[in-house]
Amino acid sequence: MIRIADVREWRTHDVVVAGSHKIGVLEAVYVDAGTDEPAMATVEVGLPTRHRLVFVPLNGAIVGPGHLKVGYDKSVVKKCPAIGTDDALPAEDEAAIFAHHGLSHQPGASGEPQLARR
Repeated sequence: MIRIADVREWRTHDVVVAGSHKIGVLEAVYVDAGTDEPAMATVEVGLPTRHRLVFVPLNGAIVGPGHLKVGYDKSVVKKCPAIGTDDALPAEDEAAIFAHHGLSHQPGASGEPQLARR
């Protein structure tokens, strides 16, 4: 289990997949609003003039020296629904991100977002 305090220390470090192939740079951590446990991270990807943020689940992630290794394929992560580097995740877009990664989405009883940025 990765603690939220640990992940925050790795902002701006590389996010890699098996074989140490870089996906991008860790931008932020999102926690499950119900448990306050780290659930997803945003990764800055794209060309230098056209960056965007994609979401990758943190289940099974491993922190290493200068990087965070995730258990998802690079092409799957890069094709995830994205937001702009200055944007917030709209609650209505959460379900698409969870579905993209094959995860179930559990919004609050009144439709509150499942994810909260920390």
